Amino acid sequence: MIHQYKSNGYNIVMDVNSGSVHVVDDIVYDMIPLIEPLVNEGIKDSAVIKAAVLNLANLSYPREEITEAVDEVLQLEAQGQLFAPDIYENYVSDFKNRQTVVKALCLHIAHDCNLACKYCFAGEGEYHGDRALMSLEVGKKALDFLVAHSGGRVNLEVDFFGGEPLMNWPVVKELVEYGRSLEEPYHKKFRFTLTTNGVLLNDEILEFANKEMANIVLSIDGRKEIHDRMRPFRNGAGSYDLILPKFIKTAKSRGQTRYYVRGTYTHDNLDFSEDVLHLADLGFQQISVEPVVAPPKEPYAISEADVPKLKEEYDRLAAEMLKRNREGRGFHFFHFMIDLEGGPCVAKRLSGCGSGTEYLAVTPWGDLYPCHQFVGNEDFLMGNVYDGVVREDIRDKFKSCNVYAREKCKKCFARFYCSGGCAANSYNFHGDINDVYDIGCELERKRVECAIMLKAAETL
Repeated sequence: MIHQYKSNGYNIVMDVNSGSVHVVDDIVYDMIPLIEPLVNEGIKDSAVIKAAVLNLANLSYPREEITEAVDEVLQLEAQGQLFAPDIYENYVSDFKNRQTVVKALCLHIAHDCNLACKYCFAGEGEYHGDRALMSLEVGKKALDFLVAHSGGRVNLEVDFFGGEPLMNWPVVKELVEYGRSLEEPYHKKFRFTLTTNGVLLNDEILEFANKEMANIVLSIDGRKEIHDRMRPFRNGAGSYDLILPKFIKTAKSRGQTRYYVRGTYTHDNLDFSEDVLHLADLGFQQISVEPVVAPPKEPYAISEADVPKLKEEYDRLAAEMLKRNREGRGFHFFHFMIDLEGGPCVAKRLSGCGSGTEYLAVTPWGDLYPCHQFVGNEDFLMGNVYDGVVREDIRDKFKSCNVYAREKCKKCFARFYCSGGCAANSYNFHGDINDVYDIGCELERKRVECAIMLKAAETL
């Protein structure tokens, strides 16, 4: 399967199944769509292919240049870098049958929040239920559960999430200490992360986080007017002026690594590249700003009509990032980061985040859900940290969730980059974890194109 596109002056050719990416000249770019159907028909004779292409090519290229371009394309095909077969579908069966181990937990340390973000899927932190803080006992049981069900995995991940986790900071600290006490006797290594809105962030917390947290996600939406509109306090006042100095200090204290400033854009700021660049101009070098996912009835929801504008914004952002990189003042944008040399393992490329299998969310009272976005939906209550996973049927359904189980992924060039997208978004829009969130797919395809263009520019 081939995907071709032009971006920022580059002719880019992606061979989906092999993962190869090529930057080619105009004639090779034009020859590939003529050669692909011939190769797919099983034609191997280069002379036959050349004759067919010469007959098909209605182009202003000399005959000898066309035959030379065909040779180049067929050489790449012989090396397995073009028109490669799909070798992964059979792997899915092995993946589904392997033993399930848990490697990561999202600890809902607080179902409460000191902000009233308008787009919050958690209903201002309480997940449409009761406000609650996780007790130390439940947290310890969660870590015990993770160790007990992690099999031979050494590296385990725990994200302190909310609501706002700093509202339960003493328990966070004690759980980190408890996790560290489990490492040596059980031959495990915990990687703790924290997601915070920054309201309660102070020097004491920052010092501890810099020592113990492998990554910190700092929630800020970009420009002051954008942030304050969507992320106010419960009294309606904005939070930008309070959190910004703290976030700048955090980023500097961590050497501009091991953190992200993470924002959400909505229908109200379709020019979101301005928010990304605003954050970059403030000195942040690790930035993630992504689209809101909301029911269509919400005034801030992104609609299909917004997609062309958003694609233009991604192109604009990529071009500006390329310019800044060349000027020595670049920054990282999470959704443009692609590793073409290594990248994720096959299982990750096929199945994504591992929600419901390798990754689970834990509520303040110890219930287990496939991920934080399913919390509160009793149809997806899988068990608890005391009894473990008792709804193995839910786990097995998520275990079978992959790019080959999703019909819309089969012809999508980006499927091995996004792994089929978010199961929760698919369920919320279609009632099925094996469907896809269509607007999200359109934007993801554009992000992949921009990311590969940037990678090509960096390489060349």
